Amino acid sequence: MAAFITIALFCAALIGCIASGMSIVPALAAGVIIFLIHGRVTGHHWGAMIRKGFATMRAASIVVVTFVLIGLLTTLWRAAGTVPFIVANTTALIRPHVAILLTFLLNCLMSLLTGSSFASAATMGVITMTLGTSMQISPALLGGAILSGVYFGDRCSPVSTSAQLVKTLTHTNIFDTIRLMLRTAALPFAATCVIYEGLALYSHSSAGSIDASGLFSRAFDLHWTTVLPAVVLVVCAIARIDVRITMGASILTALPICVLVQHMDWASVGHALVFGFHCADAQVARLIDGGGIVSMVKVMLIVCISSSYSGIFQETGLLNGIHRLIASLAGKISVYGATCVTSLVTGAVACNQTLSIMLTDQLCRDLESDRQRRAIDLEDTAVVTAPLVPWAIASGVPLSSVGAPTSSILFACFLYLLPVCRFIDAARRDRRP
Repeated sequence: MAAFITIALFCAALIGCIASGMSIVPALAAGVIIFLIHGRVTGHHWGAMIRKGFATMRAASIVVVTFVLIGLLTTLWRAAGTVPFIVANTTALIRPHVAILLTFLLNCLMSLLTGSSFASAATMGVITMTLGTSMQISPALLGGAILSGVYFGDRCSPVSTSAQLVKTLTHTNIFDTIRLMLRTAALPFAATCVIYEGLALYSHSSAGSIDASGLFSRAFDLHWTTVLPAVVLVVCAIARIDVRITMGASILTALPICVLVQHMDWASVGHALVFGFHCADAQVARLIDGGGIVSMVKVMLIVCISSSYSGIFQETGLLNGIHRLIASLAGKISVYGATCVTSLVTGAVACNQTLSIMLTDQLCRDLESDRQRRAIDLEDTAVVTAPLVPWAIASGVPLSSVGAPTSSILFACFLYLLPVCRFIDAARRDRRP
């Protein structure tokens, strides 16, 4: 009972922050105190809990490097003219009635290449968001399509860190799991395409509303060299080079272009890298401003604080009593259903995808003896449900990168349809004699 009260207090703190419009960082910090107090009341030592928390926090801090690279990349692709060049040269080719669908498909392709939802949002996501908003398409719809697309590849790319984590946890062959993932994703993918095309047809957008080429030409030199950072990223992704090295190579390519082609001085470049790119032209700024390390600070704090939870939970055994409840739930709504519910709860508590995957596996491991089935259940739950939590970095980082509102989560159709289709299939199998 004490464990449930502790978790309820933490959830109340989260809900309070969200309802008041505050950042969830104070609630996460309060969560550390709540979990530590619970551990002390149940007989655990402060020192042991704090050491465990710091140990898992240090392990997760490696991810911070990725966030810094994303902040730099999203700035430089704007400042160097990479995004303006691509948008200016594609607006005449892409019609508004297919823009939302193409946003989804292009982000699917980029995430399959890079294996990273964050890197895909920082590159293709920024491009498609700028392209869509230039056609006066709702940023919420575009953000939902981007979120769906970047997690399609994050889930089933061979170079995806989440797929590699699931492989490690379940001791399975990643390519066998990918074949299963493609099979379970087929129907949700097709349905998502139909929905996005339907939304595009009924949205009030116009290809002629903004002359993107003329507009961007006022603020940028749209020389062909401005597309080189994108070319470097795609080439490195196809070559299966580590995503952080890939982003670093693109960043180094963009820096001289900012100075030599766009005629920025190094002080302006440095300011943009920290605080984001800001265009002097107000009309252009509305489409292109953003990026910078500062834009990633909140998500860095979220991942650092929330990652300490795993160590505290291990030391205090806070989640041990929940195993029985999950086993009982599995008997009522299927193993997959129980895994899905668990992943939603762990995603809400953990606030990041990696910890959600690990906690879901830890809590549901005994429900399924077949390792391959356990792997696909994790891929079709924790990997895709984490971005549905509004305060989690799984949704916060991509949406911050592209400048989309949190309400975009409502339109991330693929992330809803995949678990729903799997749940229906699991229920149907359980009814068989």
